[in-house]
Amino acid sequence: MLQNPDQGTFSDGGIITCQCYNPGMLPDMQLGDKVTLRKKHPCGGFEWEVVRLGADIGLVCLTCKHRVLISRRELKRRLKKHTPKVESSDSNS
Repeated sequence: MLQNPDQGTFSDGGIITCQCYNPGMLPDMQLGDKVTLRKKHPCGGFEWEVVRLGADIGLVCLTCKHRVLISRRELKRRLKKHTPKVESSDSNS
């Protein structure tokens, strides 16, 4: 087994077993999360909601409800702040 502290730990098959393989990846996103982008939308809003996850990320502007698809790479570049969806604690007693 090869071991290189800069690149992670490799098994015999060349599979990377280190969690820090790509530190530049997007944070884990879920549907309903709120994101703030660096540039404002033409309507004046900065806040967006995640409505689609896949190769592209679907966002809805919270000001004017305009929907856009943006690649993961582009979203990572434009992302200023990520706010996870707050789970409401409904107690059924």
